[in-house]
Amino acid sequence: MNITYNKDIGTKQKALAINLDPEIYGSFAEIGAGQDVAANFFKAGASSGTIAKTMSAYDMTVSDAIYGALKVKRYVSESRLMAMLEHEYNLLIERLASQRGDTTTFFAFSDTVSTLNYHKTNEAHGWMGVRFQLKPNGPFNDVIIHVKLMDNDSNLQQQAVGVLGVNLVYACFYYHATPNIFLLSLMDELAKDRIQIDMIRFEGPDFEKVDNRLMSLHLVKYGFSDAALFGPDGENQQPSEALYKKHICVIRGRFRPIINVHLDMLTTGVKQFKEEPDVDKANVVVLSELTLQALKERNADESAEIDEKDFLDRVDILCSLGQTVLISNFHEYYKLVAYLSKITSLKMGVVLGYPNLEYIFSEEHYKDLPGGILESFATLFSRKVKLFIYPTLRNGVIMNCLRFYPPPHLIDLYRYLIANNKIEDIRNYNESNLHVQTDIVLQLIKQGVEGWEQYVPNEVAAMIKERCLFGYPCATGTANALDQPTENTTAQ
Repeated sequence: MNITYNKDIGTKQKALAINLDPEIYGSFAEIGAGQDVAANFFKAGASSGTIAKTMSAYDMTVSDAIYGALKVKRYVSESRLMAMLEHEYNLLIERLASQRGDTTTFFAFSDTVSTLNYHKTNEAHGWMGVRFQLKPNGPFNDVIIHVKLMDNDSNLQQQAVGVLGVNLVYACFYYHATPNIFLLSLMDELAKDRIQIDMIRFEGPDFEKVDNRLMSLHLVKYGFSDAALFGPDGENQQPSEALYKKHICVIRGRFRPIINVHLDMLTTGVKQFKEEPDVDKANVVVLSELTLQALKERNADESAEIDEKDFLDRVDILCSLGQTVLISNFHEYYKLVAYLSKITSLKMGVVLGYPNLEYIFSEEHYKDLPGGILESFATLFSRKVKLFIYPTLRNGVIMNCLRFYPPPHLIDLYRYLIANNKIEDIRNYNESNLHVQTDIVLQLIKQGVEGWEQYVPNEVAAMIKERCLFGYPCATGTANALDQPTENTTAQ
């Protein structure tokens, strides 16, 4: 099916196109927010050509009887969604494959959604997925998404779920070969202030070339979500589930590449955070954050596209060091803290260098806020959060919290934050690291200058050489390091 992306095609037209396709046939199982996805296919007409079954196991006991009991009683969860897809798809194959399997591409659509309750005190969100074939008797693929519902009315949220579900089913069959268009089409007839998609995962033989880490990046780049998360294994994670009731310690950087300074910041900062009396060290998640701004900094033109290979190079290195990576659109630290505070109420730590402390106290960055710097500080420091400051060497002087002097009218505010244990110097750092700058190390790598390996972790040096990352001249060059045999240039 070679169909050009048409962002103006409506929900009813999409549902009707699916209904009129004689090869597409499947079932719908929806929990929680009504059956708005299936309803759109019924209302479009010719639904008998598509729908084998619809159902809603709304009662928890009934749901458990059909899909199995949950160890953790969270029915709006990925585990429940996967159980639904597994059960419903297997039933289709079992009951219909012998009759029409040679001419049909089967699919099972499922969602489990919680819209606003009567008192509007709950989190409105849901999981949605499709398991589908692209060829009769072929293997199945999965597309899984998590969505936040932003409307302030339950009926509007249900309507949004219905539209999104149709978009998802349509994209699976018509846009599967173009993942970027697939993503963009999910928001057809939906505004970004109505829903946020903060996790998507493509799986199956027809998606072998799809890198889910790039899909996470695109979610943030397209404005579908403010943040996306994936683990050391590169698998996308839903932030609210991965970080729920966790202590979070986050370090922000360009990581191009990660050098010994970053590793020392992370090690010493996390260690101090875990020593805080109100932190359970066994319940800490460490995040390495990349912002969209940091990914664009290598380009003079802020409107330039993000270099996807460069992004993946950085991520590969972070993941190889066991890091969980957060991609965000939060240029200001208070926005990052506000986002994470909606997920966990436990104490958080932010590890940052001395220049970032200066940045936080620069009022020019808060001109768009009605309350200026005080409004940002109310968000940043009113939560259970503490900043851990890594020192910087300037003109032979080590700059830290004790040597930081904000503008005169902010001195009392700064002293208040210090006195109330909101800001603290990182201790026991490696002083030799203070002489090293990321940009200089990057230039040494690009030039192949002998000895650059001493400034980065051993495993990072090995990856840079093996994959020719960050402009490292693997094949040709004039620097001494390149005159050696390949096996001798790998860091030990």
